[in-house]
Amino acid sequence: MVITRREFCEGGAALALAAALLGGSALGSEAFAQKVSDAELLKPSPLGDMTLGPANAPVTIIEYASMTCSHCAHFATTTMPELKKRYIDTGKVRYMLREFPLDPLAAAGFMLARCAAKDDPNKYYALIDTLFQQQTTWVVQKPVEPLQAIGRQAGLSAQTFDACLANQSMLDKIENVRKTAAEKLGVNSTPTFFINGEKVSGDISIDDLAKKMEPYLKAG
Repeated sequence: MVITRREFCEGGAALALAAALLGGSALGSEAFAQKVSDAELLKPSPLGDMTLGPANAPVTIIEYASMTCSHCAHFATTTMPELKKRYIDTGKVRYMLREFPLDPLAAAGFMLARCAAKDDPNKYYALIDTLFQQQTTWVVQKPVEPLQAIGRQAGLSAQTFDACLANQSMLDKIENVRKTAAEKLGVNSTPTFFINGEKVSGDISIDDLAKKMEPYLKAG
């Protein structure tokens, strides 16, 4: 699938991308796992996990999010900065965000973040933060121009922007992440968190998150 600026503006590519991404079925129709397997949960993403914090941290938080989800944006702009300052930067938490796009535009946002970052988690999360902070400016009917502007700030040329959104292999891997989470981990909404394997759905404050982590931090 090749996504051009013109096609994206006209909406044709967005519809095609949606069909490819969701496989023609609603998320609610997936078969959900009754019990989360640690082995399945910790299996590396086919895209490679973008990880913050030390591998030996006493708490591992895995978040499944969609770039167009307002609750995910609220978590990213309110809770995440405190989580990073208090727990990730102090070595208490290892955190990773995994792609669970609910629509084609969310998939495009993730693709741009991957292209801008390559293998650098700091660059990845910098663009993810920008996309969440500016969510209302690009989650619109014609998102290409605002997305291009954000991409330029992250060092993506117009040519790189188009090539990124035309990367079928990356899109297939994002779909693999989403499908695995839905079918094997029971993820059916965003944001969904796994805190040392415990599933927590919905936006969560730093105080409530701290309560969830406290037993593991005390044990450590």
